Amino acid sequence: MDISIFFKPLDPSRFDIYEDQKTVLGHAVKKFLDEKNFPDLTGCQIALIGCEEDRGSVMNDGCAKAPDIIREKFYQLKKAKHPYHVVDLGNIRLGESLKDTYAALSSIMTELMKDGILPVILGGSQDLTYPQYLAYQQLEETVNIVSVDAKFDLGSTEQEIRSSTYLGKIILHEPNFLFNFSNIGYQTYFVGNDQVELMDKLFFDAYRLGHVRKDLEEVEPIVRNADILSFDMTSIRQSDAPGNGNSSPNGFYGEEACQIIRYAGLSDKLTSLGFYEANPLFDNHDQTSHLIAQMIWYFIDGYYNRKNDMPVSNKAGFVKYRVALKKSEHEIIFYKSEKSNRWWMEVPFPNTKVKYHRHHLVPCSYKDYETACRDEMPERWWQAFQKIS
Repeated sequence: MDISIFFKPLDPSRFDIYEDQKTVLGHAVKKFLDEKNFPDLTGCQIALIGCEEDRGSVMNDGCAKAPDIIREKFYQLKKAKHPYHVVDLGNIRLGESLKDTYAALSSIMTELMKDGILPVILGGSQDLTYPQYLAYQQLEETVNIVSVDAKFDLGSTEQEIRSSTYLGKIILHEPNFLFNFSNIGYQTYFVGNDQVELMDKLFFDAYRLGHVRKDLEEVEPIVRNADILSFDMTSIRQSDAPGNGNSSPNGFYGEEACQIIRYAGLSDKLTSLGFYEANPLFDNHDQTSHLIAQMIWYFIDGYYNRKNDMPVSNKAGFVKYRVALKKSEHEIIFYKSEKSNRWWMEVPFPNTKVKYHRHHLVPCSYKDYETACRDEMPERWWQAFQKIS
């Protein structure tokens, strides 16, 4: 498929001005600037995709204007020492309907991922997570989604898809290829006990903002387990990211958001990323767009520091630990990477469920190993076991 037909080029007067600024990202990133000269994707590893779509937004009209302002801030940042095999494909031509835009975004992402290119979506509203998910359907793999969000965005079955209902649509989509969903940073006064209980019944993971902020390092294994990361800027406190119609006083600090995104970059498993709900109409001196630009900088830095040490087929370079739980019949096998000191747990799966082979190694932390050594079942292991068995 020729994906160039889906894109419109960037404005050269805004983005072709870095020829003499060799230390900034505007010089390092290949860009689609000429309608007749679509970038050659050979050797590219990361692709920036602008999606100026907000027809699915809820109380945040205007977030479609964010992609180009994010770019302006991003291209002013300094390069690091690693290489930059990054391409900016410009902005997607919006479809006549919202569903047309969804179809275009999914098709583009599928083609890029088939070629080993990681799409980074600059939204736009968070309902774009739905086509981000649909892009994996043709790859025929079950996937994990991690959403950094103050809410769950479940909605109800009769509601049409919007930024506040996209997760419910993903759960109900057929064929269903969602293995696990994790929410990082929900705030209880936006969610309610009924939705928390529903997440538990589905064996999904939900982590309260206060719980996460006590020990941010425990976010790393959650993000390391993701194929898809969707970042809603409303999860960041208003003082750090005012550019959103639904921002609130509480949330992550900007530095914490950058750390979470760097963890995502370091993950060998993650294959797509979306930044959503930034709205320049509510912003203060483009502060939110500037923060996203820095988050992308951290993501790329993490990407080029990946360790490629997932213990999927080859266990060489890993220390193996066995912990037998006296209170149950289960023995939990842990693997610790000698290269990165990261941990995984092995979850057995029946031969009849081969489709779950990608999920039988669950990223974890040393704390999970300590939990097992105290003869307690690590919650991450148990939830994965419930879904696989």
